[in-house]
Amino acid sequence: MIARKERGEGPRRRSSRGALTLIAALFLVSGILRLADGTGAAIAESIGRLAENHAPFPATEPETCEMPEGIDELLAVLREREAKIERREAALEERLKMLEVVEERVNREIASLKQAQAELEKTIALADNAAEEDINRLTAMYENMKPKAAAAVFEAMDPEFSAGFLSRMRPDAAAAILASLDPKKAYTISVVLAGRNANVPPD
Repeated sequence: MIARKERGEGPRRRSSRGALTLIAALFLVSGILRLADGTGAAIAESIGRLAENHAPFPATEPETCEMPEGIDELLAVLREREAKIERREAALEERLKMLEVVEERVNREIASLKQAQAELEKTIALADNAAEEDINRLTAMYENMKPKAAAAVFEAMDPEFSAGFLSRMRPDAAAAILASLDPKKAYTISVVLAGRNANVPPD
């Protein structure tokens, strides 16, 4: 019984599907006819108008930018200032180069002066040593002379000079020479010796 009912329902489903397909085909044909009848033309016309309204703008010539008044004078002033700055920089560089040359020359002269000073100091030291040795030899010679003979030499000397020799001698030799000198000469030499000793700081 059940099998028969299923077999009976099959043709009904096929017939309903065919009817639906037929109705859809009719709607499609109707739409095509409407488009061909004028509706499609209206749509096409609307699309054409939209296309015309959205057409690209016509090409225009580029606008020229006019220079404001006075710009040429301003540019001329700026160029002149720039030229002045460049000239000043060039003069400054030249002056710096000259200063470098002078500095180098001064450094060379200072080095040569230092070398000359060192050599002079050596010479003076040698001369001082030689003079000191000469004075020591003369002092020893006057000490070994007879007092009267030495006094005759000291009479001819300047008091300052003779006082220098006497200050280097042994006290007994210096006293013997002073005793043999003229009293005035001996007094003058004694004053010089006292003045030298007065400048010596006390212990």
